This record gives sequence, C-alpha cells and structure tokens, in this order.
Amino acid sequence: MAFAFFYGTLMSGFERRQRLGLEDRIAPRGRGWIEAALFDMGAYPAAVPSPGERVWGELVEITDGGRVWPALDQVEGYDPASPDHSLYVRKIVDVTLEDGRDVEAWVYFYNAPLAGAPRIPSGDYLKYLTLR
Repeated sequence: MAFAFFYGTLMSGFERRQRLGLEDRIAPRGRGWIEAALFDMGAYPAAVPSPGERVWGELVEITDGGRVWPALDQVEGYDPASPDHSLYVRKIVDVTLEDGRDVEAWVYFYNAPLAGAPRIPSGDYLKYLTLR
C-alpha cells in the first residue's frame, strides 16, 4: 500500500483531485498531522519540514500509483530526475492520525524560497481559509 498526505488543495473539499481525474484512485484514510510549518503562497499553501510544529491534513491511500504519482508529480512541479530544481519535493514522513497511530506517507514539501510568505500559525489550511 502507498499513502500520501495532503495538506492543501488536494484535500477533500477542493475540486483539484476531480479535475485531475484522480478521485476514484485515492481513498481517504483519516485526518492527521506531520511535523512541518505551513505558509500561504497565495493560491495554495506550502509546507516545509519543521520539527516540533504541526501541519494538519488528510491521509489518503493511493490505489493506482501508476496513474496517480505522475499526475501528482506534474501538478506539484516535482521532477524525480531533478529534485533540486523542482518546486516541490516528495518525501516519506510519519503522519500521526487523530487516533494516535503513525503511518508512513509521501508528502510534497515546498522547495523554493518562501519570499516573505505569511505563516499559517494553526498549520491547518482549511481552518485558515475559513478565518481569512
């Protein structure tokens, strides 16, 4: 099984997965958090690793990796052959679910300068959008 952690516009409630034709190839598995800090890049959020801080999101199971990973890599600007020049990089991290279980999952971390982007203190993009 392969898992991914979505913390932005790929989460349920946004239409991005449907527009990419991935909805029936991704199965939600629960809400959780990763150790990272979250920033507002305007049209989307950016997470960067940050020990001791939390970014909240959604754990999903990838049921058709052959179709899902290439589509996600493209939309996130990740080139596995050139990660240093990618907008986001894909890394395996521990996701802590609300029930306390830890699951390893792939996450896309921002890989470019933040250029003064405002921090999202709650680490929760959905909550942030409802409050702004």
